[in-house]
Amino acid sequence: MSTSSVSKGCFVFKPSPKKRRVSHKPEDDFGERKGASEDTELRFVTCQSLWDQIKAETEQIQEDLNKQLFDNLVSFLRQSHPDFQEKTTEWTRGMKSREIPTAALVLGVNVTDHSLTFRSLTDVLQNNITPYIAMLEAKNCAGIKNLMQKLMGQLMNCQIDEEPLEDEDYVQVSQKRIRCSMSSLVTWYESVTKKTDSGTPSKRTSSSSKYGQYPPVVVVLKDMESFSTKVLEDFIVISSEHIHELPLVMIFGIATSPMMIHNVLPHSVSSLLCIELFQSLSCKEHLSTIIDKLLLTPQYPFKLGEKALQVLINLFLYHDFSVQNFIKGYQLCIVEHFYSQPLSVLCCQLADAKTRANALSHDQCENVRRLPSFRRYVESQVSEKQIALLTEDSCLKETVQELLQDLQVYHENYISALRCLHVFTSFLPKHPLGKQIRELHCTCLEDRVWETEEYESSLQLARMLNKSDLVTMLQQCVEIFVSSSGKQSDEIVEKLKEFLTQFQKLEAEAFQEPDVSISSPKELQKKTDLYHLQKTLLELKESKRSKKLTKFELLRFEVVDYIDSLVRKYLLPADHKTLHEVVYFNTASVLREHLNAAPRIALHTALNNPYCYLKNQALKTDGGSISNKAPDICIVYRLHLECGRLINLVDWLEAFTTVMMAAEGPNADGASSDQDDDVIHARFIRAVSELELLGFIKPSKQKTDHVARLTWGGC
Repeated sequence: MSTSSVSKGCFVFKPSPKKRRVSHKPEDDFGERKGASEDTELRFVTCQSLWDQIKAETEQIQEDLNKQLFDNLVSFLRQSHPDFQEKTTEWTRGMKSREIPTAALVLGVNVTDHSLTFRSLTDVLQNNITPYIAMLEAKNCAGIKNLMQKLMGQLMNCQIDEEPLEDEDYVQVSQKRIRCSMSSLVTWYESVTKKTDSGTPSKRTSSSSKYGQYPPVVVVLKDMESFSTKVLEDFIVISSEHIHELPLVMIFGIATSPMMIHNVLPHSVSSLLCIELFQSLSCKEHLSTIIDKLLLTPQYPFKLGEKALQVLINLFLYHDFSVQNFIKGYQLCIVEHFYSQPLSVLCCQLADAKTRANALSHDQCENVRRLPSFRRYVESQVSEKQIALLTEDSCLKETVQELLQDLQVYHENYISALRCLHVFTSFLPKHPLGKQIRELHCTCLEDRVWETEEYESSLQLARMLNKSDLVTMLQQCVEIFVSSSGKQSDEIVEKLKEFLTQFQKLEAEAFQEPDVSISSPKELQKKTDLYHLQKTLLELKESKRSKKLTKFELLRFEVVDYIDSLVRKYLLPADHKTLHEVVYFNTASVLREHLNAAPRIALHTALNNPYCYLKNQALKTDGGSISNKAPDICIVYRLHLECGRLINLVDWLEAFTTVMMAAEGPNADGASSDQDDDVIHARFIRAVSELELLGFIKPSKQKTDHVARLTWGGC
């Protein structure tokens, strides 16, 4: 076989001697960092417990959001083959259509989340409709033979070897070879659905009582747009020929638009499908639900800062629209917070946090005193209180418990006030503070929202709301504060209800006000005199200059001012609160490093400075020197950075040999040096081949002993 590679070879590595495995606990990782506290195990347990609760909540949210979609699919499948239960000769002869019931499931462009949706869908169908479900992917179905092999393999629960048999039209089932064809599938289906004549119940009879005598065969094409057009055409045509013998139902997973079915398939094939459209929930709506249930709730003590939350949202909006990746990023924030912050041991429910605060060690008390927010708090106290907080641990513990209580109250009031402000601003023209509550949340976390120009413009627009919209918003705010557990909620609810009562009184007064527009003829004639007309015009001009506000306008101003007072009182940014470092994670650089991949920087760092990843002291070098202890590919990479577009392999090898022989003395044995040259040559060829595999170089047709660079120069 010909190859364009720089080299070909087989390399054998002797296995390293077996070492005794030492049990490693996950909580030990929390104590590896420098300056770790003695509460590492407790922090790990707290982190794991918190994540288990959040994971269960996310799974429940996913289930609730997909419930309507799955219920519609189940109903569709139950009605897909209503006459197949009879399966009489008359029905078979009278069957005029060969259409295959097909569900077009539009899931959106967040392809990474589709696997979870299909996995949940499979569980629902197996519990309610049929045990015969096949899940096919385009990468495994390059041809119709591969598709039939995968289809029959999954339906028959047989083990298919990776290596194909001599005849690819067959599969191995329990030491039997079954031909991969639709006729074989029909024969198999008839055999598994046939009732037993014996009186003893069997697995098949019990399954038939659960699913019916003839449960449908569901074929799910997870990524229909990626399938070859020829493969889809052949499979649909073949299936339609046997639809009267096999109750087949197809489910197409679509990421873009249902029109793709008609764009991919010709009319003669698409006409064989009886298509019904099913639309899943938008990924943006799913994300809004996740943020509402996980972040905007006092149920979970862990919080995200503005920078960290903005990184996760930007990755979602500008990269993949994947809610699952957002949740994984949220999990990374939790783990990193509990790993890097020793005082995260207090990031738990309030009752447990007070108990743990009372049991803080002296070192942990010193960690509290080092917090920037606590320093600001100490500076604001009187001198006697300052001395007690800095010298007495008992006084510090009592203060920490009070501050944790204040932080809990702050979160309860903050969430209610945030939702109330969102009610007033989300329906304003042009949405100055954003249409989504997550946008408003990020704005409030960043700085004092009432100092922004967008907030001022929102207040001006709110002062022009009509009565019906204003009453509706007040009713929504009442519901928000009624469901809140804050201590100030009762007073706020009473004030808002008072406003609603005043609006009702205004409406009643307007209804009962007599109609004075009808006047007597004499009065009418009097008012139409020239003198009275001039007087009326002057009064109108004066009223325009000094316009008097109506009762409704005064009440509307009062309502908006009250909402403004709630905002200024409760929507203070979190970083202004004492001990916010205990529960807030805001290190955006860590998220960008782990989630926002930069392949060029990572590859260059790994190959140019292997110590960054290997943490071997022998790999530490000065500015431009190259250590012969580094991996061969790193040495070759550093040397190739010094070359131009074309690299001479001979010069490259000589430079590599010079680096490798730098540690040996001048009195080296001749025989051993010849042997070393062969080893160095082999190592060089292997390193160059690895660089070619990574895409840094390629063989050059200009010169046989040169290779061409494909990538950037030195960074």
